[in-house]
Amino acid sequence: MKYKKAVLLDTSFFLRFLNDASPLFKNADGYFRYFLQNEIDMLISTISIAEYCIGGDIHELPLKNLQIVPFNLNHAQRTGEFAKIAFQAKSTGALQVNERKIIPNDTKLFAQADSEKAVEFYLSSDTESLKIYNLLKRIAPLKFQFLDLSIPHSEVFGLLDFAE
Repeated sequence: MKYKKAVLLDTSFFLRFLNDASPLFKNADGYFRYFLQNEIDMLISTISIAEYCIGGDIHELPLKNLQIVPFNLNHAQRTGEFAKIAFQAKSTGALQVNERKIIPNDTKLFAQADSEKAVEFYLSSDTESLKIYNLLKRIAPLKFQFLDLSIPHSEVFGLLDFAE
């Protein structure tokens, strides 16, 4: 069975996408449109929904265009593996993250992206999260690519961007 491609969008994506004053709004909008046009399923974790709802309202999220991914048992098991790697690296100084108290949420989201068959991409503007991803990728095989929201979709996917 062939799966459609999918992307897991993290909280930082929605904070930029839903704020047209954000310097990364244009990039977020470009990715959103690209995924819609190319029929790449957009997923949001219940973890990201919880994080978003700290300062926003669930009704602000474009839920009609998203598939909600609940945090399940297989995600929990993979999270334990990832968190162990991250905490060990942090304790030895191999992972330097700025006042990162939410390593568990990063590893939970990465576990979901890695466990969901269709997910090929994880989109975020969180540079601290990228550090954790890079650490995990060196130690554990990850099946998804981290997309940095600061890099426009046209550059990532090798497209000519004529829109200004």
